[in-house]
Amino acid sequence: MTSCAIVIPARMASTRFPNKPLALIHGKTMIERMWRISTKTACQAESFIATDDENLKCFAEAFGARVLMTSPDCLTGTDRVAEASQLLSQHEIFFSLQGDAVLTPPWVIEKVLQAMQSDLTIEMATPAVRLTGQALLDFIESKKKGSSSGTTVVFDQKGNALYFSKALIPFHRIADHPDRPVYRHIGLYAYRKNTLLQLSKLPEGPLEKSEKLEQLRALENGIPIRVVPVDYQGRTHGSVDRPEDIAFVESIIAKEGELF
Repeated sequence: MTSCAIVIPARMASTRFPNKPLALIHGKTMIERMWRISTKTACQAESFIATDDENLKCFAEAFGARVLMTSPDCLTGTDRVAEASQLLSQHEIFFSLQGDAVLTPPWVIEKVLQAMQSDLTIEMATPAVRLTGQALLDFIESKKKGSSSGTTVVFDQKGNALYFSKALIPFHRIADHPDRPVYRHIGLYAYRKNTLLQLSKLPEGPLEKSEKLEQLRALENGIPIRVVPVDYQGRTHGSVDRPEDIAFVESIIAKEGELF
């Protein structure tokens, strides 16, 4: 079986949310939550935290995490995971698990990694959830109001992404039709090592600049992205972008229980 690593990029020097990995959520720090979620997948994957902060390294090692030191010059989480991959010669597949995605079910990570392991032609994979019923209607309504929150994806019959957008795609001539195939993209990615390193060296393209979606860099350069439909099994999707998001995710954890 192809060897997999789950890498959690963690940065303390965020301008919008300083010391974000150490923010407490329902009694545990964000970074410990992400570490524990990463270790609960059923697939045989090793978990690592990648950071440039020595204090965070010591803190994470105290609760049992394995930590890779990366450069403070990494501009994105993808850059940090790419650098970490060069320190892990025994692994071929790398899953980038954002350090603030505290409501990510472990089985979502697992399904994406299983897709990569079972099909050696997949260079890069990402999960998406089909929106139906009230969730679809609510999403459509938020887009009508001009919300930039939530990314949609369309893909071909093999499951390879055709496009990602902050707009609602596909367009449907019958407004709010219940069979409209709207998939909400979950911003997590798995990569073959060579693909990850190639992607980290590519410049930003015009579509990426327009949509502010980093994954479009892959499509603009001919790197296929396999979209893996996943089921949250009744769990709520969400992450912590700003300090005010903590109350929301804590309410979800209190209602739905822990993921580890």
